Amino acid sequence: MASAPLAVSLGDPAGVGPELICEAWARREQERLPPFFVCGGVEVLRKAAAVKQLDVPVESIGSAAESAPAFTRALPVLGHGDGSYCPGEPEPAGARLALASLESAARLAFGGDAGGVVTGPISKALLAEVGFAFPGQTEFIANACGIAPEDAVMMLAGPSLKTVPLTVHVALAEVPQLLSAEMIERRARIVAAALRSDFGLTAPRLAICALNPHAGENGRMGREEIDIIAPAIADLRAGGIDASGPHPADTLFAPHKRATYDVAIAMYHDQALVPLKALDFDCGVNVTLGLPIVRTSPDHGTAFDIAGKCLADAGAMIAAIRMAGDIAARRAAA
Repeated sequence: MASAPLAVSLGDPAGVGPELICEAWARREQERLPPFFVCGGVEVLRKAAAVKQLDVPVESIGSAAESAPAFTRALPVLGHGDGSYCPGEPEPAGARLALASLESAARLAFGGDAGGVVTGPISKALLAEVGFAFPGQTEFIANACGIAPEDAVMMLAGPSLKTVPLTVHVALAEVPQLLSAEMIERRARIVAAALRSDFGLTAPRLAICALNPHAGENGRMGREEIDIIAPAIADLRAGGIDASGPHPADTLFAPHKRATYDVAIAMYHDQALVPLKALDFDCGVNVTLGLPIVRTSPDHGTAFDIAGKCLADAGAMIAAIRMAGDIAARRAAA
């Protein structure tokens, strides 16, 4: 059974999202991308393609079902939402268009009309100004699917590394209080299940980071490893999950270490994202695990400073579309 075409949300029209979506369609054959359509922004996309000097015909479609045949000849766009294209000049109207596009893409995927969602980069601050009540797109989509936010797990995936930050957009000072053995176990189980179902790994290997330098040095630099992380790892192993650690983060991402695990589970945002972006900046994908729908996103932001200047690299957008298609196809075949 083939999966339905993917729904791509526009992202903030003043950012790099529109031009990268156009470039992804222009490179669809050489990159072997699955069919996708964009939710809204016909004129935004036409102008973005022109600024980037891409030969990308943009075609309005009346339903998601029309996207697959249209995809061979044009970039299909579903919906009437549109706006002005002023790269590098974000404003509330653009944020409202981005939100409408996101809402439409999530609704279509949850209803089965789309095989998954690929979200374009948004400005959280601007979205908040127009009534967006979530920390980010991950939490919004989890809520749309009826999933508790703690059960929607962010994984950053590139050719060299997969990482999961257990805590995300919080102050570093808050991290120790947010960690618990139960939280580590719960999220690690979601990661292991997703690696099996969505990535085809029959026996995924999870390397779990320490919080403190040198894994705490037997309590000399903190007891989180002794009191929280090690007991969680022991319970995971008792439950049949191949989990190891706590590993000192300063050595875990060396090449010879990366060969020993399938995903590194980190305690906080930068512990996961710094190595991923150092290794795979232009092709990193943010994929949400634990959802009933497929959701990926390029692992970068709006980049307002380079929008419309033909400087943005489409690698991460292309990788996000490809990964969403691969996961959707694997789920459809299961």
